[in-house]
Amino acid sequence: MAIYRSDGDKYAIAFVGFSYIDLVLLFICLRLFEKAEPNSSTRSNLKAAVWVLTTLLTVVFSYKVAAIMPVPVQVLVWAMAGATVLGGFYAFFVHRESKY
Repeated sequence: MAIYRSDGDKYAIAFVGFSYIDLVLLFICLRLFEKAEPNSSTRSNLKAAVWVLTTLLTVVFSYKVAAIMPVPVQVLVWAMAGATVLGGFYAFFVHRESKY
């Protein structure tokens, strides 16, 4: 439906296609991550893939939103996207849960 409504806009079609492919890959990686053995290299690789896929989605959606906003709001959108990406990196790769 989104491609039909894009009225032949190549960039809109690419955005929709990329978003759907990214989401499908994200769900596949999440499912494989859940099934992977704890502390395995496969699990670590899947964690990295999940972070990359969510980062890509954050960037493309931020780009689309920022494109229609005035400059001060664009700065806010990109700041929030950066905080989300960095927060995700910290949560996935830096933070260690306490054993208590």
